[in-house]
Amino acid sequence: MNKINYQLELDKIIKSITAEGRVPTLLLHSCCAPCSSYCLSYLAEYFSITVLYYNPNISPEAEYKKRVQEQIRLIGELPVKNKVFFAEGFYEPQRFYEMAQGMEGLPEGGARCFSCYEMRQRAAAEYAKEHGFDYFTTTLSVSPHKNAGKLNEIGLSLAEEYQVPYLVSDFKKRGGYQKSIEYSKEYHLYRQNYCGCEFSRRME
Repeated sequence: MNKINYQLELDKIIKSITAEGRVPTLLLHSCCAPCSSYCLSYLAEYFSITVLYYNPNISPEAEYKKRVQEQIRLIGELPVKNKVFFAEGFYEPQRFYEMAQGMEGLPEGGARCFSCYEMRQRAAAEYAKEHGFDYFTTTLSVSPHKNAGKLNEIGLSLAEEYQVPYLVSDFKKRGGYQKSIEYSKEYHLYRQNYCGCEFSRRME
């Protein structure tokens, strides 16, 4: 079975919408300002984006609030072709702990993380469906620590369930992750040293 190059698949979608002269609406789930920086600079050339900040996994609450403010600040300061909007989901840490029950001791990057991907992407799919977006996707694939294949698998499954197209991606391709580091330096972004949940923090 050939491994799918999701960046090339995204190239095809962008080429198609550009040829049609369209600027589709995109709901972009974001995990943090640093990861979203490259994604926004890239995608806002072609889409009208609303950033959805839904991350009930982040602990403690002060950390969550700090990341929200950095996300809002970046959106206000980053020069992009099409205006970017912001929407904050509910902070529901109890939902994360219920989801993670029985998987607390699993290593990072495994089943617990995959369930967390699904929880956050499902919230994005629901929001995209409710508000009539043309596409939804997530910034998570920009990280070298995140499984792009699994993220796209989950996203495409949710797209079928909610009948909203999922914008496939592997944003770490073409130096995306390195560019996010450069943007973080340029905009003096708070760059956290753990994914977000208390279990990932224990791994530091």
